[in-house]
Amino acid sequence: MDGSFGHFLEIARIQSEVNKLFDVLVKCHTAGGEGAQVWLPNVDVIETEGSVVVRCELPGVSREGLRACAQGTALVISGDKHPDAAPRNAKHHCVERASGPFRRVVHLPPMVNTREARGSLENGVLTITFPKVANRRGEEVVIPIHEEDRVGAV
Repeated sequence: MDGSFGHFLEIARIQSEVNKLFDVLVKCHTAGGEGAQVWLPNVDVIETEGSVVVRCELPGVSREGLRACAQGTALVISGDKHPDAAPRNAKHHCVERASGPFRRVVHLPPMVNTREARGSLENGVLTITFPKVANRRGEEVVIPIHEEDRVGAV
C-alpha cells in the first residue's frame, strides 16, 4: 500500500466494519431480533493515481430504488431491495438473501472532488468514481514574500 494513503485506508476499513457491526446490532435490537431481514451491502474503496473508486455490491437493487449522495467527507448509499415474489402457497425452507431498506456510509479521504463524482450500476455493482484533487494538507507550500516599495517612508 502507498505509505501516505495506506494507513488511512486501513483505519477507514476498520471504522467501516465497526460501523457496519453497530448498524446491524441496532437494527436487530429494534426489529425484535429479526436479524435475517437486516442487510448492509459490502463496499470496496480503491485509490488510483487520479481517482478514488467506491464499489458497492447491490444485487437485486434497481437504479430507481437507489440513492447516493456526498455529505461532507462521507458517501451515503441508501435504497431498498425488494424481495422476490414467492409462488402462492409456497413454503420457504431457507431464506438467506436479505431484502428491505439499507443505508451504508463510506468515509472518503479529504482529497476527492465530490462535485465531479460519477456513478454507474452494472451487474448489481454500484461504482462511484471521485476525481482526486491536490492534497493541500501536509505538503510544503512555499509562500512568496515580496519586498514592499515604501514611497515616502520615514
